[in-house]
Amino acid sequence: MSERLKSASRPESEEGRLYHLQVKPGDVSRYILLPGDPDRVPWIASFWDKAWSVAKHREYVTYSGYYKGVFISATSTGIGAPATAIAIEELARVGGDTFIRVGTTGALTRSISVGDIIISTGAVRLEGTSKHYVMPEYPAVASYDVVLALIEAAEILGVRYHVGLTASSDSFYVGQERPGFKDYLPPFQRGLVQYLRSVNVLNFEMEAALIFTLANIYGLRAGAVCAAIANRETEEFVVNAGVEDAIKVANEAVKILSEWDEEVKRRGKKYISASIIKQTASKH
Repeated sequence: MSERLKSASRPESEEGRLYHLQVKPGDVSRYILLPGDPDRVPWIASFWDKAWSVAKHREYVTYSGYYKGVFISATSTGIGAPATAIAIEELARVGGDTFIRVGTTGALTRSISVGDIIISTGAVRLEGTSKHYVMPEYPAVASYDVVLALIEAAEILGVRYHVGLTASSDSFYVGQERPGFKDYLPPFQRGLVQYLRSVNVLNFEMEAALIFTLANIYGLRAGAVCAAIANRETEEFVVNAGVEDAIKVANEAVKILSEWDEEVKRRGKKYISASIIKQTASKH
């Protein structure tokens, strides 16, 4: 069935439904969790008090609902920065302003066990999509309040976590120094994992740098919490190890951010601070 959209430059319906995600204003919360895997969206929503399916189109699955009284949403981004950029662009247009990637990752050092979670403070931009938006020297940094909320959530839940820098690549295989077909690996990729390890990068994944870059360009907030399902130094790989912990931490971080946002608004402040956090915590 054909449908005429507003224009080729603005592909949305007359009611404001976006072309790829099939969401419109009012469908999603300002707080949106971003798994890559569409199957992870209902998994995330299973921890909410109430949840409903909003839209399913291509790799994009969106649910909304309530977690501990807070309106919350989750949208799958698919794999990699190009598809993730579409999700951010369209979710921001319908009211999303706080994005938390909930994903899986490969740790680069043996000090991070498979099943641990990693909270990113920033990301090395080895993907190409963000370069369409801004010069390569522009940093990909997470929002400090989202990082703090993720840390607090991890502490509350008692999960093993690490905080630091992430590297984001467009390539799962060769771009992360995994051999390609017939063991192909170009010379300029050899030694990449060791190099990143030597400059204290904790993990490799495929979306965080793009999310952080777009959030900063557009004045939004972003963070990332990923489960280490693999370790490139020990060569372990356990599918879904730690994913449930990452999901629980992300959900709880949204509740914490909502409380902090209300406290900042009540006190007439623009930014969260240690004293405001302390004041908020004393209420509970």
